[in-house]
Amino acid sequence: MADRDQETADLVARAKQSDRAAVEQLLVRHLPNLEAFVRLRMGPALRGVMTAPDLVQSVCREALGDLSDFEFRGEAPFRHWLFVRAENKLREKHRFHHAEKRDREKEEAIPDATTAMSAYLTLASPSKDLEVKEQMRRVEAAFDLLPAEYRDAITLHKLCGLSHAEIAERMQKSEGAVRNLVYRGISRLAMLLDGGDTAV
Repeated sequence: MADRDQETADLVARAKQSDRAAVEQLLVRHLPNLEAFVRLRMGPALRGVMTAPDLVQSVCREALGDLSDFEFRGEAPFRHWLFVRAENKLREKHRFHHAEKRDREKEEAIPDATTAMSAYLTLASPSKDLEVKEQMRRVEAAFDLLPAEYRDAITLHKLCGLSHAEIAERMQKSEGAVRNLVYRGISRLAMLLDGGDTAV
């Protein structure tokens, strides 16, 4: 882990000097989990009006533009910093589209190319006979049915990489309660994918 921290620190330092290769390496390293995090946190309404790759690109562009003020303290804090920016971007988009009161029924879903499937497979293992897009649709639909606290705990732990203790502090719950949320959330998600009706 120390070697990985040093490697990331070197990439961040080079990225601050506008080293394009370093910037690309930072993006590639975090892109699958970051996109999965964004897709799952978007919810069905926001997914209907924009694509996760576009939103992630916006997050990464802004984050990398602010690297000059970033103090590197390790791989995990860097990842957390990036994911917090994604959360803030999602809140901004949710507020905007809620304020606009757009008619979701009349808007066409936008097709997208995704890198998130490998990260989704850390949450569940959909049947091999389904196409990748269908697998993702089912995971997203099932995930949308989970209580908000389950969704928060799962994405923060499985995708953002926060420890149970870090999530407990953030959610103002005991560590045991967070462990329970993650366990129950993953179990509920598996049940929905195995046989539950995930239609929203």
